[in-house]
Amino acid sequence: MNATAIAAQTAEQSAAAKDFLPLEGTDYVEFYVGNAKQAAHYYMSAFGFQALAYAGPETGVKDRASYAVRQHKLTFVLTTALRSDHPIADHVHRHGDGVKALSLRVADATQAWNETTRRGAKSYMEPKRMQDEQGELVMSGIHTYGDTVHLFIERKNYAGVFMPGYRAWSNPEFAPSDCGLLYVDHCVGNVGWNQMNPWVKFYEEVMGFKNILSFDDEDISTEYSALMSKVMSSGNGFVKFPINEPAEGKRKSQVEEFLDFYNGEGCQHVAMATNDIVKTVRSLMSRGVEFLKVPTTYYDDLLDRVGSIDEDLEPLKELGILVDRDNEGYLLQLFSKPVEDRPTLFFEIIQRKGAKSFGKGNFKALFEAIEREQEARGNI
Repeated sequence: MNATAIAAQTAEQSAAAKDFLPLEGTDYVEFYVGNAKQAAHYYMSAFGFQALAYAGPETGVKDRASYAVRQHKLTFVLTTALRSDHPIADHVHRHGDGVKALSLRVADATQAWNETTRRGAKSYMEPKRMQDEQGELVMSGIHTYGDTVHLFIERKNYAGVFMPGYRAWSNPEFAPSDCGLLYVDHCVGNVGWNQMNPWVKFYEEVMGFKNILSFDDEDISTEYSALMSKVMSSGNGFVKFPINEPAEGKRKSQVEEFLDFYNGEGCQHVAMATNDIVKTVRSLMSRGVEFLKVPTTYYDDLLDRVGSIDEDLEPLKELGILVDRDNEGYLLQLFSKPVEDRPTLFFEIIQRKGAKSFGKGNFKALFEAIEREQEARGNI
């Protein structure tokens, strides 16, 4: 091993030693919804998830029903209250269907809770040991922006289908094929005016994240609206949380529209990775998922802007897939329309071909497409 390699290895080991919250990735995303059974059916039929596990009165959970669905390493949990006088029902009444928990896999959920609360996090759930015949799972949690929480999930001593309180759930008569969605690439949070930097500070000080990219209102703006964003990354780079806030513009920005209809701060979108975005998007469209469209003129000088790419241009143009390049490669991405009647939660489909960035070169075209949708809703 040469001196450069040794130095790089030493730097990596040093960074790992300083990472007091080593995250193993996103464990699952939990949505609080008005009707979990129907929501689970939607994510299975439209996005290609498979039935995984169920919790409810039949499993000893008396106040809620939860359906876990999975596609490769991507797990969603859809949860609904069984009575109206329940905090989950209050959450849905206030926000509509939306993300409650961004759950993170850790080796030690007790240590994760201790480290983060010691640094100022507000506790959501003290370390809780859950057991059944399949072993023990440990869970803890902290509050973040709005009503969103981070759960820390420790699975090393658990061999069950999902977690205690759940039973295996399947429907052999309804098992849609998957759409090639692999894992959570990143999750974006929308926060209020002048709240981006305080939440950046929270992720830096409480969770040991680093600010790896920043975009100001010059980077993310159109003729009418603007926003600012900072991308936060865990010490090992396995988890990334961009944080958006509104910026002054002539009209209401997409972040302001979200905050108005969500009634507060929350998770704006979940980006899901694929290795074949053309195939994935075709499959999603055939199942009824709707995507934002950019003008076809976007593709007129695409190769001049991003250089040579492996993909044929025509399918990208047909499907509206965006392309951007950074110093390490390029990426392909496409954004769904909101998946609720409220213009809040949506999804991003992303394929990385080396790029580590988030599509800065696409911001103007993307946000103009969003503005056209806002205008159709009368919210701009």
